[in-house]
Amino acid sequence: MMVAAMITSLTFAQKLQEKGVPAPVKTAFQKQYPNAKETKWEKENDNYEADFEIEETDYSVLMDASGNILETELEISIDALPANVKNYVSKNYSGKKIKEAAKITDAKGTVTYEAEIKGKDLLFDSNGNFIKEETE
Repeated sequence: MMVAAMITSLTFAQKLQEKGVPAPVKTAFQKQYPNAKETKWEKENDNYEADFEIEETDYSVLMDASGNILETELEISIDALPANVKNYVSKNYSGKKIKEAAKITDAKGTVTYEAEIKGKDLLFDSNGNFIKEETE
């Protein structure tokens, strides 16, 4: 399954039925991702997160109540992570393997990477420099 947490902050996410998602959010989502399959919705504070698949690739998108995309997350292969990420993990988490990886793009186009290792999400900037660790 997709890396569970979006990179906002440690927030409580509440699962939602699709009928609980505001119309502007659903409309914007369907327009942007018409081929999305197996969509699952959560509410994070005042925002809405959709986890879904397109052609067997996991995605997640965080939208505000007006349907504006705040952040997108795309599952990537571990090999697609910048070399600095893999070097950091091998040096600082000896013996641990990266289970999942994701490329995250915010509304301004800023790219960050996420590497999941045994109950932790490690966040890195676009060059693979460590930013922070979050516990799942």
